[in-house]
Amino acid sequence: MSAGLFALLDDVAMLARAAAASVDDVAAAAGRASMKATGVIVDDAAVTPRYVQGILPEREIPMIRRIAIGSLRNKLFVILPVVLLLSELLPGLLTPILMIGGAYLCYEGAEKLWEIVRPHEAHPGGEPLDKALVDEDTLVGAAIRTDLILSAEIMVISLNEVAEEPLLSRAAILIFVAFAITIGVYGVVGGIVKMDDVGLKLAEKGQGALASFGRGLVKAMPIVLSILANVGIAAMLWVGGHIILVGLDELGVGFLYDFVHHLEEDVGDAIGGVGAWFTNTALSALLGVFVGAVVVTVMHLTGRGHKAH
Repeated sequence: MSAGLFALLDDVAMLARAAAASVDDVAAAAGRASMKATGVIVDDAAVTPRYVQGILPEREIPMIRRIAIGSLRNKLFVILPVVLLLSELLPGLLTPILMIGGAYLCYEGAEKLWEIVRPHEAHPGGEPLDKALVDEDTLVGAAIRTDLILSAEIMVISLNEVAEEPLLSRAAILIFVAFAITIGVYGVVGGIVKMDDVGLKLAEKGQGALASFGRGLVKAMPIVLSILANVGIAAMLWVGGHIILVGLDELGVGFLYDFVHHLEEDVGDAIGGVGAWFTNTALSALLGVFVGAVVVTVMHLTGRGHKAH
């Protein structure tokens, strides 16, 4: 009987080691997949702060929490089932769906550029807006819709990196990626938007250099948030344009992609990898502006453009 018990314990230990190895494999694969999507993750972090600009400080973290929860729902309950199902049954549909999302990002970015060119009237008094709940819901909804596109690209890029894995392993890896990226991105965003509060506390309670640093932080954060908002607009145009550029190539319309790729290589040979990256980014953004301008024009002509808040 004792021999049977020891054999059972050996089997349990073997299963535990196999499970641990599987977890390690999933974590490693998720890490590789996440690294492939680094550019989009940075864009996601840059885009989000603009949705909480102009609201009262005490409303910032609750809004970011709502956006983060919406982002996780996007990844787990919308994107994950769709990409896994399509990867099994209709992998050719993933590219057109991503391109539609890319066009939406271009539209959002171009709409924001239009608002900069033709700004709406400023709020009387210039004080931070205590937005009504309906307005906050609108901002959160817009952020979650934009996140849906960025999250879809993150998940598809991650899926492509582990396409050879069995279905259950792919699902586990993408779930891991969904949680890790959502927590990472919105943790960083929360830290960014509350940094001025940290500076204020340092200025009030600190002494000497610490207090000076706090005052400098308070003065700097509005500038940082404004820069991030503009980076977010550029990121939407760049990512949206790049999705369309790559998608056209995958659908067999490769002349634009070939032009950008060859120019990127030429610039890279001349001045290095950074120049090559900027070349690809700038041309993708220009395509994004063009596509976004077309969509904005159509939406405004049909009366469906964004309304001023």
